[in-house]
Amino acid sequence: MPNKSLPAGQPASFEEAMAELEQLVSRMEAGELPLEASVAAYQRGSELVKYCAAQLDKVDSQVKVLEGEMLKPFAVGGADGADE
Repeated sequence: MPNKSLPAGQPASFEEAMAELEQLVSRMEAGELPLEASVAAYQRGSELVKYCAAQLDKVDSQVKVLEGEMLKPFAVGGADGADE
């Protein structure tokens, strides 16, 4: 039973996945979807969360390589990282 309101497949980017996920959550929270569509939206949302997590893991690995396998603390407001 196809559902044309929920796009299938992998998103083109992390940002696209997040936008689609936000839209799904909004529709589900508003109660706009019947039961079957809610289940399909939940399943799609789960796929999008997995995709986003994988993308974040990939970027985390890239940052570790760029930082020489040693992540450095992000200093805000000064060299010691204290808030001003």
